[in-house]
Amino acid sequence: MRTRSEDQTDNLRGAQRSSVLTALRWLLLATLATVALFGIGLLVFVSQIEKSPPNSNIQADAIVVLTGGDSRVTEAVRLLAAGRGRRLLISGVHPKTTTAMLRRINPEAERLFDCCIDLDRNARDTIENADETRRWAAERGFRSVIVVTSSYHMPRGLVELRRALPSLELIPYPVVPARLRLDAWWAHPGTFRLLASEYAKYVASVARCAGVRLMGGGRGIHGCFDPLSV
Repeated sequence: MRTRSEDQTDNLRGAQRSSVLTALRWLLLATLATVALFGIGLLVFVSQIEKSPPNSNIQADAIVVLTGGDSRVTEAVRLLAAGRGRRLLISGVHPKTTTAMLRRINPEAERLFDCCIDLDRNARDTIENADETRRWAAERGFRSVIVVTSSYHMPRGLVELRRALPSLELIPYPVVPARLRLDAWWAHPGTFRLLASEYAKYVASVARCAGVRLMGGGRGIHGCFDPLSV
């Protein structure tokens, strides 16, 4: 014959199991919701990435290229040679990359390295790219800058630059990497991993930009959520 104490123990265990199951259900729902939101956000993010060559008929006070991808520096030097800006900042140059190496890669514009090209070796990521660009642009009084970087990196690059340079006009010049498979990107593991990683970093950049704007009174916060328009 069961005692009252045993019944109470069983009831307590049943309540605990029920609580655990409820918590697991909510955890599962939260996980599914997070995955769904990430997936929807990733789709929107990829739709913002430029898939065709950019328009070269642009003009600004200066040009900045964020290093790290195929053809970025070459395209930026070409824009400078075409007179699309008066000066070029190559931001994030690897410590082992010498000026002589850059000259050899861009022999047709070698003279520009003597007069109009500045190398930033301090920046190690996109956040520092933006901070170094702010100092460079402020020292020279530039009001507009052409931003050269890979197409998939452009949304994050613009957000970080807007955070650091809220009053500067930014003109995007996205370079489309030859190996980026944006057609059916979800079916190409390398491209999928790259875009998913870049989207996660972009979300962090938006949060950082919005935080800076909110601490400053909220002015211009909408720019943190609008990746490509300037």
